[in-house]
Formats: sequence, structure tokens, C-alpha cells
Amino acid sequence: MKPLADPAVRLLAARYLRTHRKAWTAVFAAVAVTSALLGALALALGSTALGHARVERYAAAPVVVAGDQEVRWTTKPWGGEPTTETAGLTERVRVPGEAVEVLRTVPGVRAAVPDHTFVVREARAGEASAREVTAGEAGARDAVVPEVVVRDEGKGAGAVSGAGRTFPGRSWEAARLAPYGLVAGRTPQRAGEAVMGSGSGIRVGGSVAGFRIVGVADGPAALYVTAAEARQRAGHLGAVDAVGVLAEPGVPVDTLHARVRAALDRAGLKDTASGQPLRALTGDGRGGAEHLAAAPARGELLQLLAAVSGTVVLIAVLVLASLVAQALQQRAAERDLLLAVGATPRQVRSAAGREVTRVAGLAALLGAVTAVPVFLALWSALRARTGVVPEGLELPVPPWLFAAAPALVALVVVAVTRLVVLFATRRPGRPGKGRARRVSGILLLLAGVASAGTASLQGGEAAAAAAGAATVTLVSGCALLGPWIARAAMKVLEPTFRRFGGAPGRLTAAGASAHSRRLGAALVPVVLVTAFALVQLSAGTTMERAATAQARAATTADLTFSGTTAESVRKLPGVEAATDVLRSTVVLARTEAGSPRFDRLPVLGVDAEGLAGTLDPGVVSGNLAGLAGRGTVAVGATMADSLDVRAGSTVELRLGDGVPKRLRVVAVYERSLALGEFLLPKAELAPHMSDPYPARVLAAASDRSPAAGPVVPEQVTPPGAELNGIVSAAIVAAIGGLTLLSVLSTLTLIGAGRRGELRLLGQVGASAGQLRRMLGLEAGFLTATGLLIGVVVAALPLTAFAWSLTGGLPYLPPAQLALIAGSVAVTVVAGVFLPRPGRRARS
Repeated sequence: MKPLADPAVRLLAARYLRTHRKAWTAVFAAVAVTSALLGALALALGSTALGHARVERYAAAPVVVAGDQEVRWTTKPWGGEPTTETAGLTERVRVPGEAVEVLRTVPGVRAAVPDHTFVVREARAGEASAREVTAGEAGARDAVVPEVVVRDEGKGAGAVSGAGRTFPGRSWEAARLAPYGLVAGRTPQRAGEAVMGSGSGIRVGGSVAGFRIVGVADGPAALYVTAAEARQRAGHLGAVDAVGVLAEPGVPVDTLHARVRAALDRAGLKDTASGQPLRALTGDGRGGAEHLAAAPARGELLQLLAAVSGTVVLIAVLVLASLVAQALQQRAAERDLLLAVGATPRQVRSAAGREVTRVAGLAALLGAVTAVPVFLALWSALRARTGVVPEGLELPVPPWLFAAAPALVALVVVAVTRLVVLFATRRPGRPGKGRARRVSGILLLLAGVASAGTASLQGGEAAAAAAGAATVTLVSGCALLGPWIARAAMKVLEPTFRRFGGAPGRLTAAGASAHSRRLGAALVPVVLVTAFALVQLSAGTTMERAATAQARAATTADLTFSGTTAESVRKLPGVEAATDVLRSTVVLARTEAGSPRFDRLPVLGVDAEGLAGTLDPGVVSGNLAGLAGRGTVAVGATMADSLDVRAGSTVELRLGDGVPKRLRVVAVYERSLALGEFLLPKAELAPHMSDPYPARVLAAASDRSPAAGPVVPEQVTPPGAELNGIVSAAIVAAIGGLTLLSVLSTLTLIGAGRRGELRLLGQVGASAGQLRRMLGLEAGFLTATGLLIGVVVAALPLTAFAWSLTGGLPYLPPAQLALIAGSVAVTVVAGVFLPRPGRRARS
């Protein structure tokens, strides 16, 4: 018989689509949601990739000369070419003062304006008078910060409170770089006089932190003083924060930049920290000299979104492959009939491909359109939360991105669904026994177990990555072994169903034995959603619980203070010991699988002599008394094992401004989840901080004052933790919704395909009630088996992850566990009964 012609293939595809439109509804919904989620992620990735620090203070300066706010490390991986890794720095890298004179001699430069920044702290109203001191002054005196706020004499020691408002301070000369101009009053002319930014709401004649306000300028809240006082208060004599270069009229930016770059190179000027060549910034790059945290936060957000996108893509492939394969396999009889009357396997696949492309194309288009409001809602929520997005980080979304990113995602989703057709439409007469599928599934399970074992032997991000890989691998193995898992589970439960379930129980057991592939397809998304939800939620709660417990144990202080220093607190009656707590970051360079890697880690700076009774890191070897001198460090036990160091060893770190330091390890401690992986002496850390003022002071008192209130445990916060937490929570919720939708869609699709079977059962004597009880038993079987397997799949990597990082078992609050189980149960029941087969069976 002559094979069907290509026009017939198109006709078949159109007829298939009309005939099976209800079955394709589940696939349509899954493709649309997947496209919306991936499209929103693509928009977020694009916006983050285009992100930059906002230009404010240097908007009028076409070129800004600043230190290099990146640290670099080049090494040669195993058998590869040399690779350079970079990391952003969050502490100020300064410019040598002689750069100002060099820049003033460059042709076309109208002015080279040095910028000195400092922080001014003001005591709260009603407190005793205090000498307000800037962090720069402290840095000039070897990082010993003088008293800022003294206690109220009418109360006990616990009444020492934090400073009031804080303002950035600059010289009035640097205000022209914005430019900010006077709107009232006059310029500062002597020490003690200042101009205030109008954003503060303070008027001429007022007083701020001991300064008399003689003028008000436009712009945000900031304090402008004379150039001499700015240099003194900044505290880093011989260096400036940055230099704004103003051009002569008619000099193009490119020309000015080239001349400035050449002059800096000729002079051989380096920054004052790591000795890197100075940078000449133009355009959006100028914002990096203002907002130091913006670039590192952008990089971390980009890494987070990329990692999440990879997870979403894997889950989407599993979901779409399962749904499309199930939709096509339900029509095996029609396919066999077409092949019997002369159609070739290629024509059958082409017809199915056209059908899938039409469904997926329209759904992907709808998802791409929906991705835009989803993304805008996420970005608006981030901007609405004060302090979540680092100050000055701009995340632009140009109009072309709204069209390009979702459209690209839609094409990818359609291509994936079309690719599934090749595997879902097999040749007739060769159904196979599934040997290759079983072998592949077993290998994936073994690989997942091995990856979980690897996670238990590692720490930090390596353990998290290994645990994540183990979860994906185990779920993929269960997806391939779904029919066999379902058959084995039913064999265990079959005697119970037959004995106690009556006729519905016998029908359930018989149906499961005859259609194990269908039952396996229904089981896979239940396992997927359970395992994914448990891993994503438990990993965070386990770490948070362990870190909180360590913080409580580590903070032994009776009192905590803010806005003051340990030097001042030690003078208070009843105080036995006190330590400043400084917060900064360090960059650790190391290799992973032969490739270079930078880790930017939060650290604390402390006074060794004040640790007794205030902070107990849980020393396991060495002695914290060694932190009294510079060139020393205490290391967390997990990090010490990773770096293979112990007390007496040395470790090399790059401090917050990029300066490399080889430090001697004086102690190893166990409470690193709360206190970070490194503890440094305050005197070592403070000179490398932009604002070396204590975050707070911990004190031990002989007689604790009731007015002090509860002591907040000391706990480090990784850079960008809140931003990452909000984005992760939003993505986890979206992925959880996608996987629940996959459960509902798969079960609905299966229910739509078995209407004929249920109708036949009704015709041979099964009542509607018996059919509903049979379906209820199936729903209970799927829920219980899916939850059990999902828990087992999640437990392996989670236990390895938790044991590696916390030394304990994973933890999930009972309420969240109940939410997962309840959501799965409700979704399964809805999916089983949504097609309403019982009523149709009676008709």
C-alpha cells in the first residue's frame, strides 16, 4: 500500500488535535506555566547582567579615577590553560594623593577634585553630650575608635544606647562633582561649619553632631565641610577615596579618558591597598566608585539566578517529557492502526510532532506574555523592601529585553517538547522490555547515592552542590524506574487491598498490575514535588537552626551596646570585660577540582582581651589569646579541615580592600556557622575597612542591669543573604507550584485517557460508588507511595549535607512538613477525580 503523503500528515495532525484537545489541556497548562517561569527568570538574568552601580555623586565628572575594586587570581587548572578568577571588594581601595597633581596637568582637564568620605554619627536627643568622632579619625589612630556616645547618668549600664543618625561626610569642594549647589546660606569656611544636604530636612542655623549648619545644598542627606577638615576626618592622610576629573569645554569623554589613562600609566601610580593600577572610569562604571557593595551583590545575584535557572530547566524537562510521553502513549492503538494501513514510523512521528508543536507553540506564547508581569511583580517586591537590594544597584530592563528573553525561552520550550516526541513514539513491533531503561535508572540511582556520599565528605558550597546533584540524579533515576517502582509498591500493598478493600480494592490491584507504566507515570511527579520541596526547604531551615543554636551558645555576654566602643564601655561601673565587634569580609582563594575559586566570606574583628565572658567560639585547639597581635587568625573547624590547617599553620587571605595577608592560625573553633569561618584581631581588620567603627560591643558585667534587656546573639550574615533569601523563596514557591501543576496535569491526563475503561467497568456491573472508592484507593496509594519515595530520595542528600555542615540530622518544621504532605494529597485527589469519571460511567 502506498505510504501516506505529507499533506496527509498535516491532515492527521489537525484531526488529532481536534479529537484529543481535552487530553492536550494538561500539556498546554504545563507548557504555559513553564514558559512563564523560565521567561521571568530569563528577564531577571538579563536585567542582572545589565545591572550597574548608580551614578550620583560623580554625575558631573566625565572621568573618575579610583582604586581597583576587584581582586584577581590566575592559576592553571589540571591540564588546561591559565584561568583568572575575580571577586569584588566591599571595602574602599584608595588612590594615592599624588594622583591629584598628576591629573591636574593633563591637557583638557579643567579640574581634578579629590574626594574624601567619612561617616558622622550623632547622639540621640536627650542623651548626655558626647564627642562625635568619625571612623576615619579612628583609622588614623591605629583603628582605636574613641568614645562616641556616653551613658545617661540617671540609668544603669544598660542605658548606654546606640548613636542616633549617621550622615556621610565630604568636602564642599567635592559637591561640584554631582553637582550639588547651595539653595540657602553660605559655604563652610572654617572648622566646625558645615553645609547640609536638603534631603536631611535640617535648616540653616541648626546643629548636627557638633557642626553648625551654615548652608543647605540640594541633594540627599550629607554633611559637607571644608577640604582641610574632610582630610582630617577621613583619617587616611596621603590618600583620597577617588578623584573626579572635570573636562574643559569641548573635550570629548573618550579623548579625556585616553589622556587620563596615559598620564596614570606614565606616572606608574598604584592603589594604596593591593598595588594594582588605578582605574579611570566613565559612563555607568563611575557608580562603582560610589557604591562598593553594588558590583559584588550583582555578581552573587547573577550566580544565584543562573543556578536556580539550571534547576528549573531540569525540572521542566522532566515534567514536560512525562506529560507529552503520556499523552502520546495513550494513543498507541491509533498509532498502530495507522502503521498497519501503510503509514511509516517517520510519518507518524511527524504528525505527532506537528500536533505537539501547535499545542506547545500557543502555550509557550501565552507563557511568554505572562512572564512579563511575573517578573515585574518580583522586581517590584525587591525594590519595595528597604535594604534588600544594595544601595546604588541599578537593575535596568530595556524594552528589547521584554521581547527577546521570553521569546527565546518560548522557542526553547517548544524545541524540548518537540524533542520528546522522538522518544515517545517508538516503532511498532518493538515495544521492548525496558532493559535499557532499567539499567539507566539503576545507574542514576547509584550515581545519586555516590553523590550524596561525596556531600558528606565535603563542606560549604561543595557539599551543597553535591547534595543538589544527588537529588536531581535520584529523582531522574526514579523517573526511569517509575513503572517498576509502582509495580513493586503495589505488590506489597496488593494483599491488603484485596483483603480489606472489597471489590474496589481488587479492581485497584488488578488495574495497577495491568497498567504499571501508567501508574509509574502518575507516581513520578509526586516523587518529584516531594523530594524537591523537602530538599529546598530543609536545607535552609537546617542551616538556620544550627546557626541560631551556635549563636546562642557563642554569645555569653551580659550586655550589648551599639554606637559606642569597648574602650568606653570598659569604663562603666560593673563591666568586667568588653570587646568591639567589627564586621567585614575577606576573600579566600583556593582551587576546586583544579580550577581557581574565590570565596567572599563574612568575618568578625574582636579584642582578644575582651573575649572572656562575652564571646565563646568553642575552641577545639589552640588559644584565642593569640589574637592579641596582628598577623594572626582563628579558623572555623570546617574551614580548617577543608584547607588542611591547624593551630600553628598559616593561611593566606585577602582582606576587604584586597590586601593579601599571610596569617598565623592561633586557634580552631567549632561555632563557625554563627561566627563565620575566620576571626581576626580588630587591629588587623580595622585598617582595611572603609568605616572601622564597631558594629556593636559585647560586655560581661558583674551585676547585670535589668534595664539592659535580652542579649541578641552574635551571628554573621553572608553578603547579600536577605536578597538571596527573598529571590530563593520566590523561586522555590514558583517551582513548587510548577511541580504541583505537573502532578495535577499528569493525573488529569491519565484520567481523561481511561474514561473508556471506567465506562466499560460501569457497563459490566461496577457501581459509581465502587468506582469512586477504587479511585480513592488509587489516590491514597499514589499519595502514600509518592511521599514515602520522595522522603527517601530527599533524605539521602539532606542527611549527607546536614551531617557535613552541622554534624546533625536535617530539620524541617512540622508545619512545613504538613504543608508539603497536605498539598500533595489535595493535588493527587483533585487530579484523580477532576475528570469526574464516576458519573460518566453510569451514563
